Amino acid sequence: MAEVLNERSQNILDAIVKDYIISAEPVGSRAISRKHNFNLSPASVRNVMADLEEMGLLCSPHTSSGRIPTGKGFKYYIDTLLEVRDLKPEEKEQLSHSYRFQNMRMEDIMQEVGRVLSGLSQYTGLVMAPKFISTVFRQIEFIRLSHGRVLMIYVSETGLVQNKVIEADSSLTTRDLEQIGNYLNEELNGLSIQEVRNKLKRELQEDRVHYDRLKKQALNLSCSALQDEVEDQLYVAGASLMLGQPEFATPEQMQRLIETFESKKQLLELLDRSQSAQGVQIFIGSESSHVDLEGCSLITSTFSNQKGAIGTLGVIGPVRMNYSQVVPIVDFTAQLVSRVLDRELE
Repeated sequence: MAEVLNERSQNILDAIVKDYIISAEPVGSRAISRKHNFNLSPASVRNVMADLEEMGLLCSPHTSSGRIPTGKGFKYYIDTLLEVRDLKPEEKEQLSHSYRFQNMRMEDIMQEVGRVLSGLSQYTGLVMAPKFISTVFRQIEFIRLSHGRVLMIYVSETGLVQNKVIEADSSLTTRDLEQIGNYLNEELNGLSIQEVRNKLKRELQEDRVHYDRLKKQALNLSCSALQDEVEDQLYVAGASLMLGQPEFATPEQMQRLIETFESKKQLLELLDRSQSAQGVQIFIGSESSHVDLEGCSLITSTFSNQKGAIGTLGVIGPVRMNYSQVVPIVDFTAQLVSRVLDRELE
């Protein structure tokens, strides 16, 4: 950010942001002077606030003398002033006990993470499951349907399940499909989807496949089942909590927020973007091209396992959210989920 603020300006901006996070109301110079020990008169505070407004870090929402931080002001606060403390051991233990992962399928784990993140933050929890192409093959099963169609059930090593209906040779019997599944489970176990695709492509090009009818059918079926990209899975919990925030009180604001959660496209784009970076990422809606997220902030972190499957989790709330409280929760939860996924592979 181009602006360089002196200590006095930083202190006043920091105070305004923190007071606004708590109250959701414009903050006046008299309140700053009275509440914070800056040894400054209301007039001196007012002059600094005017300078901050000129820089685009504060704005006046109406004729009130109070000011609120702009998206630019929040970004300065996050980049320069935000202090995020480490969780204490007892807080980590308490947070760990908030999650109930035992004997859960992958989909249930993702839903549980979103639910707990939402409950702890009182905002909306988001979880994007690991991308299909990054998952590692554990098992595939084919179930015969009518009219030459087959249901494919794919299970990754982390327990992620994908179902797909594909066209198949109508002469294939239930016994054939069982043998095909057994062959593929033996040949492909432990490979990533990308490695599976490469292996299938190579083997289909080998001449000896043409002399083994069942093997050729197995390779063709698995190619049809695994060649297409699978839509990313997004789990959203606590969306209604956002509607209770004063920033989204008007029908127009509510409608925009509901449409964003229902379409999921922009949320997936943001979660996908965060996978290219390490650690916790903070996105402010008004500072990005995601106009439907204006007035919102998204705090994310990635989780992964030793086999390379990467997912993203986070919390979306108003720009006026308590970052110092939410950031360590998101960060520790990502570490916790990574450990859970690794245990699933043991």
